[in-house]
Amino acid sequence: MLLATAVFSPLAYWPILATFLGGVALLLALDLFVIERLTHTAAPTADDQRKRFRISVAWTLICVAAALVTAGLLRWFALHELTAHPELLAGTNYAKLTPETASGAFFLEFVTAYLVEISLSVDNLFVFLVIFRYFALDHDKQHRVLFWGIVGAVLFRAIFIGVGAALVGYAWVLFAMGVFLVITGVRLVASEEKQLEPEKNPFIKLLAGIMPVAPRFDGTRFFTMLDGKRAATPLLVALVVIETTDIAFAVDSVPAVLSISQEPFIAFGSNICAILGLRAMFFVVAEAMQKFHLLKYGLGLVLVWVGLKMTALPYLLDDAHLPAWISLCVIAALIGGTMLLSMIIPQREAESGPDQKEPTHD
Repeated sequence: MLLATAVFSPLAYWPILATFLGGVALLLALDLFVIERLTHTAAPTADDQRKRFRISVAWTLICVAAALVTAGLLRWFALHELTAHPELLAGTNYAKLTPETASGAFFLEFVTAYLVEISLSVDNLFVFLVIFRYFALDHDKQHRVLFWGIVGAVLFRAIFIGVGAALVGYAWVLFAMGVFLVITGVRLVASEEKQLEPEKNPFIKLLAGIMPVAPRFDGTRFFTMLDGKRAATPLLVALVVIETTDIAFAVDSVPAVLSISQEPFIAFGSNICAILGLRAMFFVVAEAMQKFHLLKYGLGLVLVWVGLKMTALPYLLDDAHLPAWISLCVIAALIGGTMLLSMIIPQREAESGPDQKEPTHD
């Protein structure tokens, strides 16, 4: 199991994990009770929308800064702890490194994993935007679904990383994950966008079998009364679609982050930091989504790259290890390059799809 070969086991260093989760809870609370109040208006004008966009950009940058600070604190803690207890490196993937080199590797791996996760999250947001338009959710409903969707995503990612961490101890599992990522990346580059079909979602069918679903919204409530019985609102249906979509994306993102680092604090911390800024980033992406029409190709190539790191590259390298800074540069070049090309090369009308209308208010 992964914990047996971890430098810092979350079980042994639970106060560190608890502190990190406390910081996550604080940022979520600030997002819900402070940022949302600053951007909320009953009937937003053009000035209000510009203000909301600026605040969303600022909060996104704060979340990115928080992730980099977390990476820096991890490096500082690792250097301090490994200098005092160098025996922690024995039997791990960092056994041949000095405490200073290992702590630097922790920092680079965290930043690389964060960049991968934040890039894949942008792809998630494109899908979320389609879901919101499908259900015609206004700003208030979007915020409520996004907030609870992010809370659910934190829980599901913890479970997925825990399961993946237990499995990657077997070499064949890690290799299989790499093959899966290569195939997924190729399919992402080669395939066309799929149409959203919530009615075929098995979890929606399960929900409809458990309780009735009301035909109309009831403000921002997930439940309402229908013919004297408790019923789910369409907003809960939208939340179920968001959560199940995120689970599907986690199938890609968790193996991707485990290919970069199998250290629990790095894998879990980078994943959660990427999720934290999703709500604010959503409104930024919603404004800029047409500018990055080539981004999916960059994301597909990123998945192919991390898949190769888990499969072919270890056999091509003498020490079976690729320096973290090389991986970071490759991923940054792929994402940054496709974003730059998206702004240089105009999107053809045939690829832009049908006109995208703003969601209507009920």
